[in-house]
Amino acid sequence: MAVLGNPDMLTRKIKLCHINAHITCRLCEGYLIDATTVTECLHTFCRSCLVKYLEENNTCPTCRIVIHQSHPLQYIGHDRTMQDIVYKLVPGLQEAELKKQREFYQRLGMEVPGDIKGELCNVKSHLDQRNGDAKCEEPGHKEAGEEKAEEDNDYHRSDEQVSICLECNSSKLRGLKRKWIRCSAQATVLHLKKFIAKKLNLTSFNELDILCNEEILGKDHTLKFVVVTRWRFKKSPLLLHYRPKMDLL
Repeated sequence: MAVLGNPDMLTRKIKLCHINAHITCRLCEGYLIDATTVTECLHTFCRSCLVKYLEENNTCPTCRIVIHQSHPLQYIGHDRTMQDIVYKLVPGLQEAELKKQREFYQRLGMEVPGDIKGELCNVKSHLDQRNGDAKCEEPGHKEAGEEKAEEDNDYHRSDEQVSICLECNSSKLRGLKRKWIRCSAQATVLHLKKFIAKKLNLTSFNELDILCNEEILGKDHTLKFVVVTRWRFKKSPLLLHYRPKMDLL
């Protein structure tokens, strides 16, 4: 029991260099950015590195296991937990990455997406609090506009947005009355399946397949990922088709 009372035994400092192998990308050898994990073997890489690699390969860069013979991009997924760990372990990494993204959009003359602006504000607020510069506000002094902004954030309206056209390519299902929608780039294919199933009064969203360029999309893919990997250099809106699962037409 004496050990429990000794603070030196409860805390152990670990140097960052000792765990670098677990939080770096094997492809670029830098710290993980937008961490993405291969579902088959659970090895993790930067999303941009992995997507570029899988354009010409179908195996894991680390263990060489075959991810999928023809559609390896359907079997990778964003690893938010790993990315949060990396940002917490490496000082200044998140702030530096968000700054690079903001400068990238500004250099192209494009509007900075709302989710990047929001993350920058959150990081700055966190740094201010850590440095003791943040000012405490009483709950009763919040402006009505600030409360409304918080409500809007709950619906991801400040996120980067994606315009979509949902077309039916099966005679077994009817088309949507409103096939043009605009939603957060962080929404997934699964969200779209649930949306379509609700509008068509289907018993289960699992009855649907959603396709882009005649390729079935994985349910965990975000719309931003679909745009980057399947709709690159094409004009908005993102054209997606839906059909009953296993309907070969």
